[in-house]
Amino acid sequence: MTELRNRALQLLARREHSRAELHARLATQAESGEALLAVLDALEQQGLLSDDRYARQRVVAHAGRYGNARLRQELKQRGIGESEIEAALPEAGDEVERCRAIWARKFGQPPETPEARAKQTRFLQYRGFSHEAIRHVLRGVEDE
Repeated sequence: MTELRNRALQLLARREHSRAELHARLATQAESGEALLAVLDALEQQGLLSDDRYARQRVVAHAGRYGNARLRQELKQRGIGESEIEAALPEAGDEVERCRAIWARKFGQPPETPEARAKQTRFLQYRGFSHEAIRHVLRGVEDE
């Protein structure tokens, strides 16, 4: 069990992990499921493992590239609960401003044709920005 704990600490020393990620990474090395759960519970009680901290860190790290929908999807895939996701998303900042910054880096000029507008919209949708944020950015650019 101490070997399992040491392995978990090595993984956590490199970067934050969600409980689900750590469980998946250590499952093959554990003697039993109960031993693994005991180690994870102990790490949570000591404050070394925190889904809330992981979610906040992940949101801050990826907010410059993605919209709220994409951030939410990534956190769900990594086993983060809805309450932790809702608490972490405000850390990303204003979605419209992030959308505008990404649009400016990628395109920098207003779409001249409906096809160009559709291309820019698809790009921003793929990045996980809401329709409202995209509409606000593209409408604001065209009004200038």
